[in-house]
Formats: sequence, C-alpha cells, structure tokens
Amino acid sequence: MKIAFLIWNAYGIGGTIRSTVNLSRALSAHHQVEIVSVYRPVDRPQLDLADGVGLLPLIDWRPESPGHDGDDPAAGQPSTMYPDTGVSFGPMAPSRLTDDRIASFLDRTDADVVIATRPILNGYLARYGGDRLIRIGQEHLTFNSHTPQLRTDQNTALAELDAFVTVSQADAEVYRTALPEVTTRILCIPNGVPAPAVEPSGNTAKLIVAAGRLVQIKRYDRLIDAFAKVAADRPDWNLRIYGRGVQKAALRERIDRLGLYNRIQLMGAVSPIETEWAKGSIAAVSSDGESFGMTIVEAMHCGVPVVATDCPYGPGEIITNGQDGLLVPLDGGVDAYAAALLRMIDDRDARLRMAARARTTAAAYDPAVIAERYEALIHELRSARPKSPAPPLLRRVRSGLRRVLPRAEQPRPAAEAAEQAPEAPKRVHAHCRSTSEGGVTVRLRTAELAQGQLDFVARLRRDPEKREVRLPLPAADGPLTEVTLDRTAHLLPEGRWDCYVAPGGTHRRTRLTAELVEQARLLTTGPAVGDRGVTALVPYTTADGFLALRTWLRPAHAEVAEVLVGEDSVTVTAALYGAAALGPGAEVVAMSRQGDDQHLRVPVRPVSGAGTPAGGGGPARFEFVLRYESALARRTEVEQDLWDLRLIGSPGAAAVPIGRIAGDLADRKKTDVYPACVLDHPRRGATRVRPFFNAANNLTLSARDHRPDGAGAGTGSG
Repeated sequence: MKIAFLIWNAYGIGGTIRSTVNLSRALSAHHQVEIVSVYRPVDRPQLDLADGVGLLPLIDWRPESPGHDGDDPAAGQPSTMYPDTGVSFGPMAPSRLTDDRIASFLDRTDADVVIATRPILNGYLARYGGDRLIRIGQEHLTFNSHTPQLRTDQNTALAELDAFVTVSQADAEVYRTALPEVTTRILCIPNGVPAPAVEPSGNTAKLIVAAGRLVQIKRYDRLIDAFAKVAADRPDWNLRIYGRGVQKAALRERIDRLGLYNRIQLMGAVSPIETEWAKGSIAAVSSDGESFGMTIVEAMHCGVPVVATDCPYGPGEIITNGQDGLLVPLDGGVDAYAAALLRMIDDRDARLRMAARARTTAAAYDPAVIAERYEALIHELRSARPKSPAPPLLRRVRSGLRRVLPRAEQPRPAAEAAEQAPEAPKRVHAHCRSTSEGGVTVRLRTAELAQGQLDFVARLRRDPEKREVRLPLPAADGPLTEVTLDRTAHLLPEGRWDCYVAPGGTHRRTRLTAELVEQARLLTTGPAVGDRGVTALVPYTTADGFLALRTWLRPAHAEVAEVLVGEDSVTVTAALYGAAALGPGAEVVAMSRQGDDQHLRVPVRPVSGAGTPAGGGGPARFEFVLRYESALARRTEVEQDLWDLRLIGSPGAAAVPIGRIAGDLADRKKTDVYPACVLDHPRRGATRVRPFFNAANNLTLSARDHRPDGAGAGTGSG
C-alpha cells in the first residue's frame, strides 16, 4: 500500500512536521510512503526522513533555484480555496499556483491513501482527492482554536473525507458533538513520538526546561512569574526556555524586570530538542491550551517528569497526576504553578519515581504503536468500500481551477524523481556525547563508512599551521563505530575544530554531519585544571548542520558566576582557575579596543573567604564593580566603544580572561543576555551601556550610541 502525507512545508521543525516525519518513518516499515510538501523553501529538510520515505515538493520557493516558481503568473493570483489563518498571511501563502499543483498531484498520484495535515489541505483533499483515494484529514490544533469562518470551512470539507483524525479524545468528542449529521469517521489517534537515542536525564542538574513557540497561548509569562517565586527560595535552580516566536522581546523584558537574567535563559530554537530535555530535571508546560502535548511526551521519553497546566486538551490525557508528572489547575494561577514546581524540586525521591514512570507512559506513544492504529483505520475504511472494481479514472472538470498543469510541468512521483535526480553526495552522520571527564565520544554509522582503515579527524579552523588531531577508528564489528577523544590525553589549542572522517594517512576528508550532540554531562563538569593550564571542550552543531568542537586552553581563567546590573554600574562575581591566589593589589582591567588611554581599572574584592588557588580547596572567588560613568568618561568618537575585561591577580601578573567556558554552551552571546542602561554622554548623546559575552565567551562592556528606533542596538554587542 502506498501512503502519501500532504503537508504545507516539510522543511522546518514544527510539531506537525515532526509528527509527520515520525509517523512516516514507522509506516515505511511495511508500506511505500511519500511526504508531499506543497512548498520547498530550502535545499534540505531540517529533520531526517527515513531512508524509505520519499519527499516530493510541489512548488520550488528557493529564490536562487533554477526551478524557482515565484515568477509563475499563477503565483500572483488568489487561491480559490478557503483561507487558513496559519499559512494564508505568511511568506508561502496560498495562490492559484498552489491550487493547480495540489490538484494536479491529487489527480495523478498512485497513492492508495492521502493524509492531509492542516485545514486548508483538508479542503484541497476534499475538493480534488477523488473517490479512488482513501482520504484522511488531520487536526493538529483544536476545534475551538480556529476562527469561526475557518471552522465552518473545514467542517464542510471534512464531511467529504473518509476519516478525520484529532490528536486528543476530548477534541474528537467536540467535533462529533458539533457535527452530528456528518458520516465521516471522526476519531482520535495521538501523535507518535519516538524514544530518542539520547542518554536519559541523570536528574542531577538543577535545571527546569521548557520548549515551544514563544506565543501567547504557551503562557511563558506564567512560567516566568512562577519561577520568580521559586528562585527566591531555591537560588541554585535555573530555567531554560527553548523556541522562537513573536513574544521573545516581551519575555526578555519580563525577565529583566524581575531581575532573573542570571537564572532564566531564552535559548532560541534547537533541533533535535531531545538533547535539551535530557539536560533538565523537570520539564515545564504552562499553556492555556495544548491540542496534544508532543513536548510532554518528548520530555517523558528522556526521563524528565513534567509539571503541566491541566489545560484543554492534551496534558490531562497524557499525564497521570502524581504518578508520572504533576497537573496544575488552570484556575490556580501563578501560585499553584509555583507550588507544583517547588513540590517537584524538593522531593527528589518522588521526582525520580515519576521520571521512571514517565518513560513507561511515553512508550505508549511510540510511532510503531501509532502506525498500527492508522493501519487499522485504513483497513476499516477499505473494508467499507464496495467490492466491485472502481471505474476508470476520469479527469474531472474542477470548479475554480484556471488550468490543469501540462504533464511536462506536473510534479513527478517520488520514485520517478529519484531515478532521474543526480546522486546526492554521501554523508556520514555522527552521534556525539560528552563524557563525564569532559571529552567526547563519537559514534558513526558503519554502513556509511568507506572500506579500509579510517581516522577520525578534528581540524582547527582558520589555523595557519593547519593543526589537527587524528584518531584511528577501530575495526567495525557492528552497526556503529565508536571513537573517544579524551580531553586530557589530547590537549586541543583554543578555537573551533571541524570534525571529519578520512582514510588513514590521507587528507581526503568527509565532514561529519551532526545527528545528535549530547552535552548534558557538561552541566555538572567545570573547567579542568592541569599542568598545562585550564581547559574546556564543548561539542556542538554548526549552523549548517556539521559536528564541531569548541575548545579553550588558557594558563588561567576567571569563570563568571553572576552578573548584577544596576542603574549605573555592573557587579561581577567570578572564580579564578589555574593561577596563584589573589594577592594585594588585585584588580580588573577593562581593556579598551580603542587604545591604552581608554583602559579602566577597578579593585577586586575576595568573597566568601576566597583567596585559595585552584587545587588547594577550590578556586579563588572574587567580585568587582564597574561603574558606567567611568566608561562614559573614556568614550571615543566611534559609534561603539568596547572594553574586554581581564583580571590582574597581583601587580605584574599576566592578564587573565574573565568569561564563561564551563558548562554545555559553545556560544553564550545570545543566551546569557543582560539588560542595558541608557545614559547621557556630553558629546555622543544617549549611550546604551551593557555587559555581554563576546565570540570567545569572554565578558566585554559595550558603550554604544543609542537610537530610540532601535538602530545600532543589535543583540550582538550592545
């Protein structure tokens, strides 16, 4: 049997895309499966499809592509399909070209079953699908989440489908109640969420994790306000929020106003997200509504119990309160949510029991289990069809269509396209995991490796000396080949290292594509201090999807613990690694990039009985205060003045960088963000002053011309 999924854009990382990829992978074990993406905005999908799953784009929306469809006259004409608020006003809005391409696909497809994944696609499937297909519509939101007009339009369309699948039982019942005369089979089949290959959470990091779109319904404002109550009593716990969306600026302002910028990080979008769930000890869902709750199941798979609002519809159908997570009544507000977080934080034994039970709960959502439910549905629908042969397929005259695409313009079936497409360059995927000693273990798929002796190669980027580390790969005796780079045995100079596999003794390197990069163990691993200095190593995925290592090697280093921003100054607390104890006259020098005359010097104060060198009872802790008026007095005539902060432990000692190299983050610039102060300067006018971490993760002070419209006030350096 051939099953086709019709999706608007298969190239992103949203929940509908993830659920489609998961289900297609499971179904491909026994069926021919194809994902049909209406739009193709980029070269490659961000999520890996199963080897047996075809990908067929209908409209090439890549601006630089020779096949770009943006100039097609039909792309500038309005669609005849009903509007869908989720896509109708975005960069890939429906058009007459969309109508033509989808209609043509549905007319020519050799699929037995087509599953549409959003309201407008359910409309296309109802209008153009034809009785020869088994037509299944999906609802990934809820009945009540749509505008009245879209709800009416989709309800009309679903009456023409064979089945309509929601992701919660409660929502299926809402649809059945609202549409008593509709004969379409309406039922719930939840999303499939695979058990990830990541190491489950060790539940040791004092970290709460949340993930999702930064939009109003997710109520991250509720989570932040609740965490503010938690933070006052549990100063060693932190919160990370993953995702992107329109509320980012408002959430940042809320964090700053509450003074929680040292405790809450906005992490941006990360994929795959499972590596981030595994870093947490508690997962937080604070929504006013969840159609399903894919993030809940993802966190549970990683052994992280969830504290969720008992909102319509998903959480209450997934979580058993007190057994595998906690449900918080919506009418309890911030106080009830904070109390639930504190309960989970304070009772570690209960937390561990819930974590174990959560993994059992999540197993019920394995895509193989969900695929069986779809197979049963399809079998029922096929059995209900008449036994007589279907009449020959006739091309129908479709109301509202301007034209039918000529055959030469029509999208080809996936198998035909694959035969005619040039062979894609071979990729080697790497699964990388930080070790508890601060090194990395890299696992490679044996089937993707060339024959013969191979080396794992880490090569220092932009290095005139072209330095590299080569480790021979062991002889393959299974599906995975593994090599470990030990941080102490292989002392890597500071910088960024790209990772490859190469035949032994050659430079014919193949760069490693990052499949999973696990950094959870680094959350409780500090900088290493040895005979050759202070080291740290963080594996990460580059922006273009490859495996890389970020390394630090310094004679000494001052690790920032806290940055407190006042109205006219910044106070920094840090710990000194790899150097002698702080002596009399210790100071911090803010070194101006404009010249020595603009340097600032401030005294250092030991804190908490500090002064002991690393290796003799712990690193020496200290703090200093940098007053903004001193920086303003040394402003030059450039738009932005920058001062790099260095510690001088005693008169005549070498300058020590002050920054953050410990932990799991290769780059701190966009995650460890501090509020700015706008002060007046006699020559430059309004000046925006802010501490930030630069590209080397060292602490820097910025004084920049401020413009009320926001120009010149980017997130990078001020």
